[in-house]
Amino acid sequence: MRHLAYAVSAPLPLGPAGLPETRSTTTVEPGVTMTRIVRGAFDPSTPWVVELSIPSGRTSPDPDAPPRSVQDRGSADDLVRRLTASGFDARSEAVRQPAVADVPAGVIGYRVRTTSTFTSRADAAAYVTRLQAAGFAARTWYAGWDGASPAKGQWSINVLTIDPREFRGHLGASFGPDLVNRETTTAIGEYAHARAAVNGGFFVLDPKAGAPGDPAGVGVYGGLLESETVAGRPALVLDDRARQTRIARPVWKGTVQAGSSTLELDGINRVPGLIRNCGGDPGDQPTDHPVHDTTCTDPNELIAFTDAYGPSTPDGPGSEVVLDRNDRVVRVAAERGTTLQPGQRSVQATGNLTQIVSALRPGHIARLGLSLTEANGANLIRPGTTVVNGGPQLLRDGAAYITQGTDGMVHPTDPSFAYGWVLQRNPRTFAGADAAGRTLLVTVDGRQPDQLGLSVPEEARVAQALGMRDAMNLDGGGSTAMSLDGRLVTHPSDASGERPVGDAIVIR
Repeated sequence: MRHLAYAVSAPLPLGPAGLPETRSTTTVEPGVTMTRIVRGAFDPSTPWVVELSIPSGRTSPDPDAPPRSVQDRGSADDLVRRLTASGFDARSEAVRQPAVADVPAGVIGYRVRTTSTFTSRADAAAYVTRLQAAGFAARTWYAGWDGASPAKGQWSINVLTIDPREFRGHLGASFGPDLVNRETTTAIGEYAHARAAVNGGFFVLDPKAGAPGDPAGVGVYGGLLESETVAGRPALVLDDRARQTRIARPVWKGTVQAGSSTLELDGINRVPGLIRNCGGDPGDQPTDHPVHDTTCTDPNELIAFTDAYGPSTPDGPGSEVVLDRNDRVVRVAAERGTTLQPGQRSVQATGNLTQIVSALRPGHIARLGLSLTEANGANLIRPGTTVVNGGPQLLRDGAAYITQGTDGMVHPTDPSFAYGWVLQRNPRTFAGADAAGRTLLVTVDGRQPDQLGLSVPEEARVAQALGMRDAMNLDGGGSTAMSLDGRLVTHPSDASGERPVGDAIVIR
C-alpha cells in the first residue's frame, strides 16, 4: 500500500474548536483509498459517573413500566428523594431530543445520576456496589459518551473512498457461505477475496428473534434478492463498478402462484412468524411499522427460501413445498425443515396457510414471483446490483435529513431507547456518496474512554464534513468493523473482540 499526504480542508465538527486533528491516506488499489482521521485526544479530566435505573413512580403514565434509564420527571424526582433518604446525593436531568427530519425538538424524559463523579471506572463501580447493597439499580458510565459532552476526544474515524473514474475492481456485499451463520467482517472479506470490507446492515442476533445472521431488512447480493424489506426503511444501493451509489427506500413484493390462485409472500429466508425490526404487513403484531430492535410476530405466514439460507430451512409445525429451478414441485412435507439442493427453492406455510401448501403435489407448478423496485419503478434485482439494509437516513442532497421516527428509532412508550441508541455516542458505520459520485464507507470506533463514538446527530454532521451528499447509517455498536487485506483496522467495542455479523460490504 502507498501512503499519501492528505490535505485537511476543514476540521470535523467534534468537540471544542481547535482540537488537534490528523489525517493520513493509504491507497488500497487504484480508485480506492483509506483515510484515517484522529481528532482530539483522551481527556483525563472527563469523569466516570453513575446512572440509576428509574422505576416508574406515582406520576408515571404507565405505573407498570419497567425500570429504565429515562422516565417521566415525577418518577425521576421520586427516585432522587429515595436516594437522598438513603444517604446518596443525586439529581434528575432532562434528556433533550434535537429536532430531526421527523421528530421535533423537546425533552423526552429525565435521567438520574449521582452528583459524585469518579476518576476511574473502578471507583464508579465501587459506588454502584454500595447502591446495589441499598436496593438501587445503577451502572457506570463514561461522561464522554454523552452526545452533548464537551469531552476533547479521542475520535478515530476510517473512511474508504471509491472513485469510479479510477476504480477497476468490484464493489458489492457478501454474507459469507450462507445467511444464517454469522461471521466476522474480516472473515467475510476473506471469503469474498476482498481487499477491504466494512460491516453491513442490521441482522438477527438473538435466536428468539429468528435465525442469527439473517439480515433484518432488505438484502440483494450479486443481483439476487435474499431478504425482504423493513417497509419504508432506507437501503444502500451499490453497483458493481461503484458508479451509482445511492440511498433508496425500496418496495418489495413476493407471490406464489399455484393454478388459478395467487398468494402473497410474507418474507424471504427468515423464520416464519418472527419479523425482526417489524415493518411487515397488517397481520403482524403489534405493528406493521418499523420498530428497531423489536421482533413482531404473525402466526400465519408464507415464507420463501433459497439455497443461500443455510444447511437446512427452519423446522417446526406447518408445511413446506420444494421447487426446482423451473418452479415445479419436487416434494411436499407436512412439517417444516428440509435441505435444499443448489438451485432449489421452497415455500413454508404456518397457521391457517398450512393447508394451501399441503394441497400441492409433485409435478405441480408453484411459480414464485419476486420484485424489488425503487420509488421510480426501477428494478433492483439485476446483475451487478447490491442492496444493503440500514437506517436511519442521515443526509439528503447535502442537508441533514435524519429519519429517526420513520425508521423506527423512536419507541413511543420507552424514551430510553432513543436516549441510548440515538442520543448517546456509540460506534457507528455509515455510507453514502459525495457530489463527485464517489462512494464513502465510514467506521467510527466507540464505547471506550479513548474512542468516544458518535451520536446520530453527530454522525450526520460528520458525514457532511466529509463531503457526502447522501448518507445513511448502517449497523454499528459492537458490529462496527473495517478490514484491509484481512487485517482488522478498527477497535472492537465487544469484550470478546470482533463481532460476527450478518453481512459485509466488500471491495475486491
